[in-house]
Parts: sequence; C-alpha cells; structure tokens
Amino acid sequence: MAQPQQARSALVILALAVVGHCLLGHTEATDFVVGDAGGWKFNVIDWPNGKSFKAGDVLVFNYAAGAHNVVAVNEVGYDQCFPFDGKVYTSGKDRITLVKGDNYFICAFPGHCEANMKIKVTAA
Repeated sequence: MAQPQQARSALVILALAVVGHCLLGHTEATDFVVGDAGGWKFNVIDWPNGKSFKAGDVLVFNYAAGAHNVVAVNEVGYDQCFPFDGKVYTSGKDRITLVKGDNYFICAFPGHCEANMKIKVTAA
C-alpha cells in the first residue's frame, strides 16, 4: 500500500497530466462572417481564399431575409447551382458549423448562385 504522501503525489501528477491533455487538445472554434463587412452577397465566391478553416468553426451568413437564403448543398448542387435536398436557411443571420472536409453553400434564389453567390469551404 502506498504511503499517504506518495498517493497524494501520484494524484497531483495524474491531475496535471489530465489538465495538460485537455489544454493541448482543446482549440476554440472561430466564427467567420461570410463576405466580411459586406455579408452574403453576389460575387462572394472567392471569400474563403487565404483563410484557414477547421471542423467546428462557424460560418455566419448575414443578409436581408427575404432577399436571399443559404442552402447547404453537396458538390453537385454547388457546381450546378441546384439546391437538391440541401438544408435551407432563411433567417438573415444564419450560423452554420463546418464539418471536416468540403462544405458547399449557395443562394437558391433564381440567378443568385449563377452570379457567384456561392462558396466552397474546406475545413481541416
């Protein structure tokens, strides 16, 4: 049986190891406002360029509700500007959490996606 001092020392070491693991393994998610100050608008297709995204980050889509929407689509929906069965957001202040890999979003209003109101975001 361990001596009381040895047992306390072992518990302290274990606690420090757990805390260290949590601190090193934990990263905060980042909010990204799509289109920056201009918001979700036409010709926003290049907005993701030069930015680094990770799974768990949140995209914030700001736009006039009723004038646009956001549809989370697959690659085919993105390429063809067709919403298929994608999830539709309409609040004008949509918050969408990224998943690992490619994430595709379009505006499904007629002509909007074709006017490059769409983005592809790759999250590590």
